[in-house]
Amino acid sequence: MTLWEKAKSELIDIIEWTDDSSDTMVWRFPRYENEIKHGAQLIVRQSQAAVFVNMGKIADVFTSGKYRLTTSNLPVLTTLMGWKYGFQSPFKAEVYFVNTRNFTNLKWGTKNPVILRDPEFGPVRLRSFGTYVVKVSDPAKFIKEIVGTGGQFTLNEVSDQLKNLIVTRFSDMLGESKIPVLDLAANYNELSAYLTGKIAPEFLEYGLEITKLLVENISLPQEVEEALDKKSSMGIIGNLENYLKFQSANAMEAAAKNPGGDASAGVGMGMGFAMANQLGNVMTHPHEPIQNAAPPPPLPPEETDTKYYVGKNGKQAGPFDKNMIIGYIKKGAITPKTLMWKAGMDKWKIAELFSEFEASFKTTPPPFPE
Repeated sequence: MTLWEKAKSELIDIIEWTDDSSDTMVWRFPRYENEIKHGAQLIVRQSQAAVFVNMGKIADVFTSGKYRLTTSNLPVLTTLMGWKYGFQSPFKAEVYFVNTRNFTNLKWGTKNPVILRDPEFGPVRLRSFGTYVVKVSDPAKFIKEIVGTGGQFTLNEVSDQLKNLIVTRFSDMLGESKIPVLDLAANYNELSAYLTGKIAPEFLEYGLEITKLLVENISLPQEVEEALDKKSSMGIIGNLENYLKFQSANAMEAAAKNPGGDASAGVGMGMGFAMANQLGNVMTHPHEPIQNAAPPPPLPPEETDTKYYVGKNGKQAGPFDKNMIIGYIKKGAITPKTLMWKAGMDKWKIAELFSEFEASFKTTPPPFPE
């Protein structure tokens, strides 16, 4: 420090801090050899506190207001300095200004997924994140426990420690709660309030107060969410246990894209229309049980080609000619155990009992397992 700076500092008798930053928590007032004049003016603004430190010991703490520094308002420092009868000369003390406002919109989140056991999905990996608000509630304790002797202390220097504390307590709380994954979103407020109460005492040990903590999101891995989306889509459509309906719909779409395809595509379209009508009835009346359809009446006398009807899962489709049936056998849509009926039969029989299709079943592999 130059002689001019030293002389200038001795002329200054106002101790104050005007904060133009957004993340400074503690700032030490600069003064040559920490000398403060007797009767100096101390100005502490709103959301500030001034802490006097002598020889590494916390002395007096001033809240917002304007003060003239004398032995009467520096009782602890007066005792430490041994001023029994007052003082008139400059004294030495470090003055730390502490920002006591709320620091808002601070982020926390899990760096790695938290593995939990869910009653429906089994072991799952969850990620979570949220925000919190913190402020200095005990300036003296905060300086003693966190700041130390640094001339300036910012939020970044303590935020990582606070985030780690939140994530650790949150992971433990989530595991103990045993809330199903699909019910977590309905409990964000309860989880936030419980977590705030659980970690508040630990923040107070540092002289900090957590005024608000929010759990904003708890998410599953992307591949699990995609599987849930598919399951939801199937649930919206309705009963898809009848795979033939779903397969017929796909055949109808393929036939529309390939109008010049083989005859089996047309067969697929015909069966697709029949199955689509049945699926429409199921969706229109979802609570009505599906009844087995009665056998169709005999074919008209003028019909020369044999027509076949196919029954599956309580529904019938047709009529189809022999080539169409062979096409479905090749696709695996009709298996040896599929029920079929043709004119002249008194009841439905399984397909393998129809001699005209015996050769087709012998050369056709069974349906590929799902």
